[in-house]
Amino acid sequence: MCGVAGYIRLDGKDADPTILQAMCDAIEHRGPDSEGVYVDGPAALGMRRLAIIDLEGGRQPMHSEDGRLTIVFNGECYDFNHQRPSLEAAGARFHTSSDTECVLRAIELFGDDGIDRFRGMFAFAVWNRERNRLLLVRDRIGQKPMHWYRDDRHFIFGSEIKSILVAMARLGLPRPDPCSQAIPQYLAYGYVPDPLTLFEGIRKLRPGHRLILENGDVHEESWWTLDTEARFQGTAEQALETLDHLLEDSVGIRLVSDVPLGAFLSGGVDSSTVVGMMCRRATERVKTFSIGFKDGDFDELQYARRVAKHLGTQHAEEIVEPDAAGLIEDILRHFDEPFADSSAIPTYYVSRMARKHVTVALSGDGGDELFHGYARYGRTSSGVWPVFRPLFRLGASVLPLGFFGRARLWNLSLGDDERYIHHFTCGLSEWHSRFFTSEFRDQVGTTDPSKPYLEVLRRHPNMDRTSRRALADTLIYLPGDIMTKVDRMSMMVSLEARAPLLDHHVVEFAQSLPSGMKWRDGEGKWLLKKLARKLVPPEVIDRKKMGFAVPISSWFNAAWMREADAWLDGFAERGIVRRAAIRRLREEHRQGRRDHSQLLWSLMVLEMWYRDYVDGRCYSS
Repeated sequence: MCGVAGYIRLDGKDADPTILQAMCDAIEHRGPDSEGVYVDGPAALGMRRLAIIDLEGGRQPMHSEDGRLTIVFNGECYDFNHQRPSLEAAGARFHTSSDTECVLRAIELFGDDGIDRFRGMFAFAVWNRERNRLLLVRDRIGQKPMHWYRDDRHFIFGSEIKSILVAMARLGLPRPDPCSQAIPQYLAYGYVPDPLTLFEGIRKLRPGHRLILENGDVHEESWWTLDTEARFQGTAEQALETLDHLLEDSVGIRLVSDVPLGAFLSGGVDSSTVVGMMCRRATERVKTFSIGFKDGDFDELQYARRVAKHLGTQHAEEIVEPDAAGLIEDILRHFDEPFADSSAIPTYYVSRMARKHVTVALSGDGGDELFHGYARYGRTSSGVWPVFRPLFRLGASVLPLGFFGRARLWNLSLGDDERYIHHFTCGLSEWHSRFFTSEFRDQVGTTDPSKPYLEVLRRHPNMDRTSRRALADTLIYLPGDIMTKVDRMSMMVSLEARAPLLDHHVVEFAQSLPSGMKWRDGEGKWLLKKLARKLVPPEVIDRKKMGFAVPISSWFNAAWMREADAWLDGFAERGIVRRAAIRRLREEHRQGRRDHSQLLWSLMVLEMWYRDYVDGRCYSS
């Protein structure tokens, strides 16, 4: 696991090694073990390394035998040992035992498509000095990040945006403005979906995509697409047997490590299943880590303890009292752009705890999206005939926001897709035109945040409702929120997090399953729970889903009231959101009429980012 950074001069001048050094210094937390830099004419590639595999031999940047190619690699290819024999048979000669060298040799032999053979999480750059050609690649699911910026004279890239901002400052480039088009999406979702960022001109490389820079031209293309047409044809028992085999294999290859390894254990279905599989394959006692809260509504420790005892793991746990006010600025800076999923806070705490004991931790991320674990997937339509929906919408449109019954009328006016999006965009897909100021709406053209999800949902009209919703989450929410959160919070403490459920073999199999094997009798994860019953106690499987969250709703009315008012009042002065809209959100929340905690939190985090980046100029140092 590492962090990578670099830049290419497009104007014929040589790259400056001091700029590359500053870019690497900005991401030292991602790789505290070593550093490597490469500067050759217009190209500068660097990395910070968290040593996991081949601790001595896997140093980077790594070069091809003829010196033509240079790679900086972030992540892991778990099956590299299985790929070595076929690469050697094709003529590759190896000098290390690292996965990075396997990737480099594959690209030497087979070009850009050499990455297709590997299973893993990764984002990397390869410079071809003969062709003055840069290749950037991001893994299939988007577990590892890659950002880039380009102008007429420079192409800059990095695992984290902070490296790009440092390079821009050192190169004398203008500071990027906030990206106005990304703000409505951020406030609706709590993160900025790929490929936008909150920085104008800086973009994310999308999952399963590669970018090629050659002769000054930039070309981005897909190298992997999730097959939505494949259909599993077997019985439920055959599906269970296949899932058992695939997941055990996925867990098994993720146990390869030259440093201490353990697992996050929340006591939920996903993490418990992963730990159960680890216990099947591990040659020594598995280490597991859990955190709990004093607030019983958010504390799952009792379930984690039951699983740990049942499986006989070496279990460690902590009760934490989140110092959110003290942590939030540090957390914000590690995301670089606003990120309002409050579960980042417990993710940080459990990562920090695990890092005291291990360098690698397996997680259960991906189970909800792949096996239909969210209750929102099963929400049915309003039952209103389409011909009557405009009448309900007309009735809702003439009533003021917050008026009794208005929300119900609007809900009845929506089709399935719009109703689903309305639920998890904090209602902004409906009332965005009354939420944002007219000046801001004129500036961005449209403030409707629905586009990313509507594009996916409408692209698959023949897919059943729950499958379409889960697919949209897999393609948008999973990389944009969950993987971003896990990457930044684990890397904040120099911990590598691995997600066996997101092995692309498991992902493709889950996608091929009929919906009835995932969502059945009003419940999700039907097949995954059948597998879990073979591994862990039934009371862990049958309990109500809790999620990994913190009680921000109550914090707004108690511990954070004064701080929240200061942040919200500050943002009201920005001219982006109407003051009356912010005032209404705050009043309705504190009166207990509606839970607006997610949108209030998003507004607070955005104001913190504005003060830190726009007002404070802290990133230019």
